[in-house]
Amino acid sequence: VNVAGGMMKTTGYISTGTGFWDEPNTGATNSSGFSGVPGGYRFFNGGFFFNGSRGDWWSSTEGGTNIAWHCYLQNDNSIAGRNTNYKVFGFSVRCIRD
Repeated sequence: VNVAGGMMKTTGYISTGTGFWDEPNTGATNSSGFSGVPGGYRFFNGGFFFNGSRGDWWSSTEGGTNIAWHCYLQNDNSIAGRNTNYKVFGFSVRCIRD
């Protein structure tokens, strides 16, 4: 069962005023403490998409000269996904202190 994504998402829905995710916020518990919110992303042409339904965070791992790995969470499932995309996309960045 893919539950890691739910463990990383903040709880609550936009409609209740207690969170940021569109309904349904499937499996959200934030038990990991990551507190992921759905900032969406900026497409290479400057348009913004999926605010409320998806959060994407860059990884520090490159997949090539023009691409890098990123992780994502979605409102309608509990999966923590990963993929590569072009670096011209605008994904969120999570800073972690050593």
